[in-house]
Amino acid sequence: MSEWLAMDGYGAYVWSAYAVTLIVLLWDLTAPARSRRQLRKRRPSRPPRSTPT
Repeated sequence: MSEWLAMDGYGAYVWSAYAVTLIVLLWDLTAPARSRRQLRKRRPSRPPRSTPT
């Protein structure tokens, strides 16, 4: 098992590349929600729309 994780001496490169890829993917998935949350905090909410009579 440890030989497989070491990957003939390239394990540190391979596993760090996987880690960076995972971090970037998670960042890309959560960025829209974080941005939306920040926008809602900065902008006041809209008043309710009145219906024409």
